[in-house]
Formats: sequence, C-alpha cells, structure tokens
Amino acid sequence: MQTFTKLRSGACKVLLVAALSLPHISSATQQLQPAPNFTLPSIDGANLRLSEYRGDVVMVNFWATWCGPCRQEMPLLDKMYKRYKKAGFTLLGVNVEKDRAKAQRVAKQLNVSFPILFDSAQQVVDSYKVGSMPSTVLVDRDGNIRYVHLGYKAGDEKLYSKMVKELLIE
Repeated sequence: MQTFTKLRSGACKVLLVAALSLPHISSATQQLQPAPNFTLPSIDGANLRLSEYRGDVVMVNFWATWCGPCRQEMPLLDKMYKRYKKAGFTLLGVNVEKDRAKAQRVAKQLNVSFPILFDSAQQVVDSYKVGSMPSTVLVDRDGNIRYVHLGYKAGDEKLYSKMVKELLIE
C-alpha cells in the first residue's frame, strides 16, 4: 500500500498511519513527534547518530536487499541526495538485515553515495515501528518527523523531491 503522510508544524492535519505507527498523534493541538534518535554503524565503519544532523533535513530510508522496490528507488534517492546535499539535505539508508556483507555488495552494485547504515539488531526498525520495505521518514531541521512514506512506485521520487524542497526552505 502506498501512503504519504504529512505532518505540519503546530497542528497535525494528517496523522501517521498505523503501518508506521510511531506514537499516534490524534489531536490537532498536539505538536509534531520528534524522530527517535539512533546511532548505527555505517558501511565505512564509522558510527553515525541521527542527532548529529540536527539543522539538516534528513531522509531516513529503511531498505533490504531482498526488496525489489528498494533497489529500484536507491539510485533515484542517490540523485536527490547529490542534488540537495549542499543545501542541507542528508539521506541515511538504513539496511534492516543481519547480513551486512550482502547489503554492502548491493550498495556498491547500485553505486550509491549516501551513507548506508546497518540495523542488524533491528533496534531502530523497532523504534520507528517499520512494517514494510521500503519505508521512508523525512525529518525537519528541528528533528521532527514531517513525512512518512511506505513502499515505492515509479514517480514517488518526484514527490520526495517536492517534500525535501519544501522542508529546505522553511
């Protein structure tokens, strides 16, 4: 099921969907939900922490090697990463499998330049309550979840780009 969910500053008009049910925001008077912080090892061996990117617009993309739509969207995400990186956009690809070597091979094969992180213990997957692959979360400069997207179909990258640009100009 394809789902985009948008959260606005101050009042929430559209809520997170059950398939990615972070603590559910049900009242229009409640504030945005902060993105759960995490620290994960990256493909180059360094540990990366989400909170280190405060001040940037961050896309967290959960993916798996067995996921065809994940493989299809990753090169497109990489183009977006390269395009908006200098404007304050970061993309973190979070692989959810135990086999890091396979994820490294796929990332190399797809020639992605954005950081690939490993959540082999599935702690981040659990904290974000990820239920489908791929799942994408856009975090604003203040560290709040602003958009959630489940799945991927051709053309979704155009909507991603629109959302990223919107957050970059805030």
